[in-house]
Amino acid sequence: MQKYYIFPKFQNLVAVLAALLLAIPVPAQKKAASMKLQTVVIDPGHGGKDPGCVSRDKKVYEKDIVLDVAKRLRNKIVTYYSNEVKVVMTRDTDVFVELENRAVIANKANANLFISIHVNAVDKGTAANGYSIHCLGQSQKKGNDLYSKNLELVKRENAVIMLEDNYETKYQGYNPNDPQSSIIFSLMQNAHLGNSLSFAEEVANAMGNRPIKNSRGVSQDPFWVLWRTAMPSVLIEIGFITNPDDLATMTTQEGRDGIAENIFKAFLNFKANYDKSTTADKEEPVPAPQPVPKPQPDPQPKEEPATKPEKAQEPQTPVQEPEATQDDSPLYGVQVLATAKEMALDDPFFAGYKPVVVQTGKIYKYIIGTSHSLKEVKKNYPQYQAKFPDNFIVKIEDGKTVPVR
Repeated sequence: MQKYYIFPKFQNLVAVLAALLLAIPVPAQKKAASMKLQTVVIDPGHGGKDPGCVSRDKKVYEKDIVLDVAKRLRNKIVTYYSNEVKVVMTRDTDVFVELENRAVIANKANANLFISIHVNAVDKGTAANGYSIHCLGQSQKKGNDLYSKNLELVKRENAVIMLEDNYETKYQGYNPNDPQSSIIFSLMQNAHLGNSLSFAEEVANAMGNRPIKNSRGVSQDPFWVLWRTAMPSVLIEIGFITNPDDLATMTTQEGRDGIAENIFKAFLNFKANYDKSTTADKEEPVPAPQPVPKPQPDPQPKEEPATKPEKAQEPQTPVQEPEATQDDSPLYGVQVLATAKEMALDDPFFAGYKPVVVQTGKIYKYIIGTSHSLKEVKKNYPQYQAKFPDNFIVKIEDGKTVPVR
């Protein structure tokens, strides 16, 4: 959606990673009858020779915490949905899974949602605490993400690459410790960003202030595993292993189950909206309003000769009132941007269109071409594709947006 200019020193890197992007096994398009959320991939981070973050006393490993939470989440989904939803785990034992293979597993499964679960840490101190939710991208907040507080987090999660055999060849020059390598992620647009942000917001709402108390919010960051998955994808840092309170919660059965339950509730809400949007293609016919006769003023009598009999008044033709505005009906439109930054409605990005803004948590969603008629929005949709390549149609109802397939 945004325009980027690639400096010469980045051209080789862009070419290499663009080639890798083309090599992603993208699932075949599903028929309309099977568009519901049927498959979810749960990805417990790290594992095997990669312990992930480690507690200060060296006794607790991230890989063990996230595997337990992931299994609990899987069991809740399978129990609730029985045969309706298939759950695929990237690992269900303490084994090392290459970062690239995690995305391959999800893509081959034709998954509708990818949930990667991790634990956070800091090098010094114990004050940092709380959970955070991440989607692919680069935050537009100045001093955030790549250039500030999330840089170390991104470098640490992407650094798993360096534990893999022949990683220099496999990832063709990508260096997770070099911020310049991560610039590539700001050049690639995520076609599933809208749904990714929707699920991220559901997780943020469900987590609330328990069992981990502090919310660090939703942000967009250049995680390799999110970039390589061809579906809505979210990475959740459930707490800080270096914070005593967070660690105490994550090392208890009740704490881990509470975290899994919150993510499960977010999944319930997201699936309900996702499935609902798959049936929104066919707009329900709206009955045509019946003509309503409008009372007419009595016509002024004309002066007639006294000898001529008075004519009977001819009936007036009923006058149809204009159709009432459907203020209470859903509004449809084309979402062209979702960002944590509030933008001016006359920003050049919108190319002269005046967008409708829907705020969900800390995310601002900008929708153009709005109408109460889905048919009309679909008719006008092609004109927006050239200027806004990552757009999609949404329904606006009750202050929320739902993607329309």
